[in-house]
Amino acid sequence: MTEGASIALLLALVACGPAKTPAAPPPPQAVEAVAVSAPRASGGVSATGTLERRREMALSFRIAGVLTRVSVEAGDPVRAGQVLATIDPAAVDARQQAMSSDLDKARRDLERAKTLYAKGYVAKVRVDDAESAVRSANAAYSSAAFDRRWAQLVSPASGVVLERKAQAGEVVQPGQAVVSVADLASPLVLRVPLPDRDVAGIGVGAPVEVSVDALPGQVLSGHVTRVGQSADARTGAVTVEIEVAARPELRSGQIATARLASHVAATAGSGFARVPAEAVLEASGGKAAVLRLDNAKGEMRARRTPVQFGGFDGDDALVAGLPDGARVITAGAGFVSDGDRVSVTDPKALGKAAER
Repeated sequence: MTEGASIALLLALVACGPAKTPAAPPPPQAVEAVAVSAPRASGGVSATGTLERRREMALSFRIAGVLTRVSVEAGDPVRAGQVLATIDPAAVDARQQAMSSDLDKARRDLERAKTLYAKGYVAKVRVDDAESAVRSANAAYSSAAFDRRWAQLVSPASGVVLERKAQAGEVVQPGQAVVSVADLASPLVLRVPLPDRDVAGIGVGAPVEVSVDALPGQVLSGHVTRVGQSADARTGAVTVEIEVAARPELRSGQIATARLASHVAATAGSGFARVPAEAVLEASGGKAAVLRLDNAKGEMRARRTPVQFGGFDGDDALVAGLPDGARVITAGAGFVSDGDRVSVTDPKALGKAAER
């Protein structure tokens, strides 16, 4: 066999060797998906806050002193004008007596100056100075008398004691809260923080459904009475005040959840469906897109689907244009493109995979 024939035979044997195995396709991307749900009938938002009376007062003394008596405890009913606490009046009594003595002296000096002026022994300025001294002493005495009245802490309204914050024997400072009182004649209100994006759909007078942890299974009626005009600098939340129908079982400080009606669903229309906000891609104006699950030919694939965008309602987005029973990708959507193979997993498994 010639050298050329040998080479040809070798090339033929190589060509007839085993075929290369094609590369395996990449595994499907794990994603999380939810079924499209209809908009809530109320199109509203929920928020949690604390019930309280609109008029709740932290009462304190105007002057410093030693508490000698606190006559009420938390939960006690009180009436307007009732004495709730007293401080030792010795210091203010001594000051009032000193101011009284100064006032008497100033008056005597004024009478003497008038007599001497009438006889021509002193100038008119001496009388003017004496009159000024009387006015100054009188003001100091009135101030001491006013402080003496503040040695007793009096309830400004009929209601109930919410909290007792000091005990007899303690030294209290001016403005230090001693007793907190709620005026039971004032309405019961619930103040809740709402994201600024939701406040635009809330108006004064809007109906509210309120549920209280202390009354499980019961829904109370209420309505919006005030909407804050400024947002919290840290959270961006706006405070909304809700007046709640009073019930004997309700107490100040109880936790309650409010369900507020919003105008978002009404403006979007009944053809809009509800999906989690993270499922929406590239929302601009009234247009957006979602990744819909397509189970054609036995393989689960992601299909980019354009939708009409109706805005956000709480943590959800309102969209139109999806077929009935459609499922959209939520978690994992940022790693999937149109036509990619996917596998739907539960949120716990998806979270563990992300951690690895």
